[in-house]
Amino acid sequence: MEKDYIIRLEEEKDFRAVEELIRDSFWNVYRPGCLEHYVMHTMRSNPDFVSELDFVMEQDGRIIGQNIFVKANIKADSGEDVPVLAMGPICIANDLKRKGYGKKLLDYSLEKAAEMGFGAVCFEGNIDFYGKSGFTYASEFGVRYHGLPEGEDASFFLCKELKEGYLNKITGEYSTPQGYFVDEKEAEEFDKSFPEKEKLKLPGQLF
Repeated sequence: MEKDYIIRLEEEKDFRAVEELIRDSFWNVYRPGCLEHYVMHTMRSNPDFVSELDFVMEQDGRIIGQNIFVKANIKADSGEDVPVLAMGPICIANDLKRKGYGKKLLDYSLEKAAEMGFGAVCFEGNIDFYGKSGFTYASEFGVRYHGLPEGEDASFFLCKELKEGYLNKITGEYSTPQGYFVDEKEAEEFDKSFPEKEKLKLPGQLF
């Protein structure tokens, strides 16, 4: 793919376009409607949000992709807190999916996170896509997902070291940062400021 895009930091003037992109990308995917655009809206003012890793992908003046990172912790079984990053929402415009843009954006943003000195990223996603960028099952690092009973399927819970050996000799539990949990009624109110879209209950949704 020729480089017909730029990746840069999100600016305030981008906020609405980014929220519209996220809304379109996640609508009816995991639930009827979606919450991800409201998560993005509230996350920008969260103290754990890493503004230096808040990226947009732009093509011909149009924002076609975005990715963010949030500070998180692994509560090690030894009692210490091990700082890591959580990631997302990450998305590409619907009309440009499966054309390689997502991997370009992902690899660029992971490289920048490594340059900033972060040691690892934990994330909930599909190994078929994220494995191509070096993610593996978090269980391979001895990291458990908070609240998931032993023996339950944790194949959605992925991890990538940004510093080789960063998670060596660490076992522990990861909790999703609180900023990802939003009030659904507030999200519903926020969504009213966007063009109306039909909420559908579809097979494969999680909620």
